[in-house]
Amino acid sequence: MDIDLPYLSPNKDRHGNVRLYVRRNGGYVRIREVPGTPEFLDAYKRALERVAPFAPSATVTREQFPRNTLGWLGVQYFGSTEFKALDPKSQSTRRGILEACFQEPHKDNDPEPMGFCPLAHLSARHVKRLRDLKQEKKGAANNRRKYLSAMFGWAVEQDPQLLTSNPARDVRRARYATSGFHTWTPSEVIQFEDRHPIGTKARLALALLLYTGSRRGDMVTLGRQHIHNGQLRFVPKKTLYKRARISEKPWLPCLASVIEQSPCGDLTFLVTAYGKPFTAAGFGNWFRDRCNEAGLPQCSAHGLRKAGATLAAENGATTNQLMAIFDWDTPGQAKVYTDAADRKRMAGEAMGMLTRKSVTLQTA
Repeated sequence: MDIDLPYLSPNKDRHGNVRLYVRRNGGYVRIREVPGTPEFLDAYKRALERVAPFAPSATVTREQFPRNTLGWLGVQYFGSTEFKALDPKSQSTRRGILEACFQEPHKDNDPEPMGFCPLAHLSARHVKRLRDLKQEKKGAANNRRKYLSAMFGWAVEQDPQLLTSNPARDVRRARYATSGFHTWTPSEVIQFEDRHPIGTKARLALALLLYTGSRRGDMVTLGRQHIHNGQLRFVPKKTLYKRARISEKPWLPCLASVIEQSPCGDLTFLVTAYGKPFTAAGFGNWFRDRCNEAGLPQCSAHGLRKAGATLAAENGATTNQLMAIFDWDTPGQAKVYTDAADRKRMAGEAMGMLTRKSVTLQTA
């Protein structure tokens, strides 16, 4: 193959197939069109313009992804109604993870960003590579797979001719053992309460987290306007993009007592030092400092929610009851706690079976 164009060079793969690349400034871009065609020349010109950003220290902007490539699909997804229906935090997290995938090199010996992979060539092999590039952090690896799958699923529904199937479905989750955030123990709750007595903002925060079953992002928005006839009523933010279903649960007397003795804001029970409502992230950082003050660096706001679920399950709450308390849409999360409580209870009931029964010896 003899094509005399500046910076254009051939390269044979392990099967003997010749691939053409534009190489310049330490980076290179593959040309996939048929040599000698107008499409080839157009791709060559675009590659000359794009090749500089492929240096190891640079990234590719969204506008540089050609139509019908993985990166281009991401841009369409970010502008979709489905993506915009997610809460802002979820949008930011998902976008960051997907855009990092688009910047990953196509192969170990091919620095062309994965975002330039044509959708027609996309396969489970590409998803597996993106997952495995985060193999040292299994949770991050699984998040890549999950969010790619969500984007591909959206694309299949939008235009089956664009993407006929979801390649992420053929890639398994990375398996690993983790218990996630530390679950508070009863003694740790008491330790926190001893350091932050009723009347402090920290104790108010603990009570709101422990006795409402709400997530941190919802808890910081709660105020007196959410209490009606002894019931706490609000719409959880995390599931708002799916359905605007009201979460309704009793307003516990122990929580009401703490609130009556605590300084509260006008629209939200919890406010910052400037009298403004907390953001979810801002509250998390502030509450972390309060845990440190109590000598509990291992504890967090989310771990307190887990403690509440554990306590409820051990007190006999069913899977459906836990789903109602903690606003879970599926039973999977609730079963983690009910199964653990059942195992603990059954072990307590059956542990005596390990001991040998006494035998009375009869004598003549």
